[in-house]
Amino acid sequence: MTAKSLGLRKDSEGRGGIWQLARERGMSRRRFLQLLSAGGTAAVLASCTGLPLPTATLPAAEESTAEAPLYYKNPAPFIDHGGGNLETRLENMEALITPSQYFFVRNNSASLVVDAADWRLSIEGDAVANPLELTYDDVLDLPSRTFISYLECAGNHRSMFDLVKGQAAKGTQWGTGAISNGRWTGAALRDVLVQADITDEAVSVLLIGLDSGSPEKGFRRVMPVEKAMDPDTLLAYSLNGEALPKDHGFPLRALAPGWVGAASIKWLGRIVVSSEQLWTRNNTTSYTLIGDAYPPEGESLGKPVTMQTIKSALALPRPAELAAGTQRIHGYAQSPSGPIAKVEWSLDAGTTWRGATVVEPSEDVSRYSWARFEFMWDARPGEHTIMTRATDAAGNRQPDEIPFNEKGYLFNQPVPHPIRVA
Repeated sequence: MTAKSLGLRKDSEGRGGIWQLARERGMSRRRFLQLLSAGGTAAVLASCTGLPLPTATLPAAEESTAEAPLYYKNPAPFIDHGGGNLETRLENMEALITPSQYFFVRNNSASLVVDAADWRLSIEGDAVANPLELTYDDVLDLPSRTFISYLECAGNHRSMFDLVKGQAAKGTQWGTGAISNGRWTGAALRDVLVQADITDEAVSVLLIGLDSGSPEKGFRRVMPVEKAMDPDTLLAYSLNGEALPKDHGFPLRALAPGWVGAASIKWLGRIVVSSEQLWTRNNTTSYTLIGDAYPPEGESLGKPVTMQTIKSALALPRPAELAAGTQRIHGYAQSPSGPIAKVEWSLDAGTTWRGATVVEPSEDVSRYSWARFEFMWDARPGEHTIMTRATDAAGNRQPDEIPFNEKGYLFNQPVPHPIRVA
């Protein structure tokens, strides 16, 4: 039994779906959330149709402990950077979608356990005429959108400032795996702002998480009203067809496609809409390009980071060890400005470039998805270095050089990947 066979509409806008069916069959919201958390949509469908439930047990009530874990995932498949930061190993990825259990984790505090029944989202500020407080039910009842988008930390590739340019930047020394690609479902942030009667005077929208114990102290990020009103800026409640995992912001997070991950606030609890430009730590001293090439803007020490940059990386361990002979090499490339049009690879430090094959995604993949590329290489014994560079449909290409910034954000030079062939 599938959603399709039950007549659930699964169009590009994501309207209708599993909750609509569950509600029509008389299922309570709490039971729906229990089933979704335990066994995903299969468990909900089984309950709705009288089929046997999956063997997974329903989650018990959370017990308070003296010390909460930093995260709930098994760290074994990741590069563990400590402090709740788990880097995806791209060499474990073959498909377009990153399975949720392999999705990278970047936390500013321990992952939260939030009861959706008690959770509330407030929308307030001097640039809304009708302040709101929404429940989880209220958000789920809004029109929904579903699309594929990559999510990438601003510091992805940060370690390359040291490895490639010989100048170490501050912060977690991410390699190339502080990124993942998922299928997201949620309500448009714009719809909530319209419901709150956002005014023409609105300039800034401040998103605040619950991850520091309260909406007053939580991690926060400002975005301009134009980005907040983009129909693809989501209040996301589902990742890869399941309720958001605890480590990824359950019950609700923002998703700002094409922007650095810090804008996609997890465990979202409060939205403040202001008629003035707002400044916080995360657009003045953090998530800001600070360096000689970046003159200060407003109250920032440099240029606040917003959009991501075009990048590519091989899906190989670093350094990699391969057997001699013909090898199929693959990797991933992404751009905030549109789909990837071309990927090239070089064996001679960028003196000459050869074309890779960009694997065409299926028709339902949005422009925010990363692309998978591959090429065949006649690997001969010895030490080698392969570089890749990507070009998007808008003509943007990875630059040969980028200036240093002290926090190590947005590194996107072609990355030399060492490979030993035996």
